[in-house]
Amino acid sequence: MGDLDGRVAIVTGASRGIGAGAARTIAAAGAGVMLAARDGALAETVAAEIRASGGRARGMACDVSDLAEVEALVAATRAEFGPVDALVNNAGVIEPIGAPGEVDPAAWARSVEINLVGAYYCVHAVLAEMRARGRGVILNVSSGAAHRPLEGWSAYCAGKAGLAMLTDALALEGGEGIAVYGLSPGTVDTDMQVRIRASGINQVSRIPRENLGAVEAPARAIAYLLGDEARDLSGRELSISDPDFRRRAGIA
Repeated sequence: MGDLDGRVAIVTGASRGIGAGAARTIAAAGAGVMLAARDGALAETVAAEIRASGGRARGMACDVSDLAEVEALVAATRAEFGPVDALVNNAGVIEPIGAPGEVDPAAWARSVEINLVGAYYCVHAVLAEMRARGRGVILNVSSGAAHRPLEGWSAYCAGKAGLAMLTDALALEGGEGIAVYGLSPGTVDTDMQVRIRASGINQVSRIPRENLGAVEAPARAIAYLLGDEARDLSGRELSISDPDFRRRAGIA
């Protein structure tokens, strides 16, 4: 039996990278996991790998910026596994990369729709039931970009800053028994980093790939935060680089 045995989690942006890694780790800890991504086929491929390893998982197509799709995702999760105990808001995009006033306004708005509005849609879809049951976990995957501007990333920074404030708001009034966290996963070797390096804009694009973190560390941190042992940390935005947190989460 794992630390999350019998629980049910939704992980968005779960077809690759941190989301896929988190889904694998959460399932290994005993939870049933719904993997949501715009590429539903790829999310289901990851879910099939989890099932082949003895876990409970299903992949589903979902654009988090579409409220109807989010509501369908939550309904499908409930039908497949039961009521949702945990939500991991991981879906996010880095584009558009470019100077303010030069990037396409529609692309800028689309970024915020995914990175911030989509996270709120997911919260809205699960929060009433969590409140009724008197328990739940909401984890928003944050970024250092939430707290400092980076050249070329005005849309991403604005969306992540809004997400950090959403975490604070949920910590204030999410409801009794609901734990809320923000987690900054560091600079991780994912497909997003490929696009960042290709842009050549700001210092993050110049970090050598060999210096990037592996997905296993944030995946382990996410799984830890979904468990009961982390509840005294509720309301905080945590960083994967914090040595005290790494020790608590069992990250080498």
